Amino acid sequence: MNPYLLVGLGGALGAIARYSVGTAVPASASGFPLATTLINVTGSLAMGVLIGVLAKTTPQYQNEIRLFVAVGIFGGFTTFSSFSLDAITLIERGDFLLATAYIVGSVVLSLAGLWLGMSAIRVLA
Repeated sequence: MNPYLLVGLGGALGAIARYSVGTAVPASASGFPLATTLINVTGSLAMGVLIGVLAKTTPQYQNEIRLFVAVGIFGGFTTFSSFSLDAITLIERGDFLLATAYIVGSVVLSLAGLWLGMSAIRVLA
């Protein structure tokens, strides 16, 4: 099957699941983003289970499963699962400096990028 179609279909399912969880989890009185935290943790756990299963087996359609489920569904559900997988992969390879740079850099630069984008629109609008 076409890899873009696999990722697209999986991504649509993941986005629907994310929206469903986001609307089903009640808002915290304190403002803590409970739904997002739940999505990130469960998505990362599910990614770990999938990658663990795929690493132990060699199904004929392993790449298609990875594209549909890992990149598509989990990517649409939470990109944090992909971030977590990349970080753990670097750590397991023993690339601790690169893993630290990736983790800190991703978090700091992503927050800075979001803040910069919001600030630019506030100034321009």
